[in-house]
Amino acid sequence: MQKLNKQDIIDILYGCAVLGTGGGGNLQAGIDMMQEDFDAGRTLNLIDVKDLPDDCIVATPYGCGAPSASTREPEYNPDRKLTRIEYPPAVLAFQSLEEFLGKKIYAVSSTELGGMNTAEALHIACLLNRPLVDADPAGRSVPELIHSTFYLKDRPIHPMAVATWFGDVIILKEVADDFRAEALVRSMACVSGDEVSVCDHPMTGDQYRRSVIPGAISYAWKIGKVLRKAKEDGCDAAQAIAEAAGGAVLFRGRVKNLCSQCRDGFDCGETLLEGTGSYAGETYRIQFKNENLIACRNDKTDVTVPDLICMVDKNGNPMTNPDFSPGDEMNVFALPAPEIWTGEDGLKILGPSYFGIDEPYIPFQQRTR
Repeated sequence: MQKLNKQDIIDILYGCAVLGTGGGGNLQAGIDMMQEDFDAGRTLNLIDVKDLPDDCIVATPYGCGAPSASTREPEYNPDRKLTRIEYPPAVLAFQSLEEFLGKKIYAVSSTELGGMNTAEALHIACLLNRPLVDADPAGRSVPELIHSTFYLKDRPIHPMAVATWFGDVIILKEVADDFRAEALVRSMACVSGDEVSVCDHPMTGDQYRRSVIPGAISYAWKIGKVLRKAKEDGCDAAQAIAEAAGGAVLFRGRVKNLCSQCRDGFDCGETLLEGTGSYAGETYRIQFKNENLIACRNDKTDVTVPDLICMVDKNGNPMTNPDFSPGDEMNVFALPAPEIWTGEDGLKILGPSYFGIDEPYIPFQQRTR
């Protein structure tokens, strides 16, 4: 195992926010969550997936809902406020699932790479002194529970625990499939301030290592270190990350308009940019469902899911939907999707057609620039 210090953790979260493609939750909220662990001097150990004992139990805690929910006060309805619990519901979900299983969960897995969602896994690992696995079932941020390598590898999502900021806990002993789990959990989020916490996919270490993208946390760590160094050296963060990770800078401009609404537990909308510098006179349009789905330059498709459409501001800080405003400067760049998402099965659930986008998936490297 590798012991991580405060700077390591912050670098990981910044890298996760970049790989969050506009989703994955608010980065500052994630750092604020980890501050409790920094102040308490808690330890975070990163374990390589190959070092997991075959018979140990690994589980996956995370938040589900609209990213904007993490920065506003949850309400059940406008007329009746409920009392918030004093600790993150992800902890409650994790401990409730462990109690139901009647077994100690040996290690914690992230569910996706995002500034807040990965922080939830890191916080639980610190608080409960469990190692964090250097792997992930998405390798980026994704909108729905179905978007998981666990699903592609036919690993059941149940039993699963769902908890709210109001202390409600539901244990789903069984669920028909991941689509049904998405509907049930999202419905609970919609009546809980558009945000709930989940802990699911309990499985053995042997099953886990055969179901995930290994080295995903280290990849985010690498991205975060590149970003930090670029900012320290006054360099172009978007270009530095693109060069380090096989990506490409797509556009530079200012936000002209942001249209976003919370719908069915998702932040859905579109960001319109006006070009600056060498992109002056051009426009760039990004559509998102929590995460960025498709980007069009001058109304011509530039990149689509499952490739990553990433954004940093003029200072190199990751930008998440919808935590920016008209006039903000934005640098957009693409990073390649994990290979598992570009195959036939992966594209069925994370390709353009799944989201109703009438475009074939063409890797961004192959599109004419």
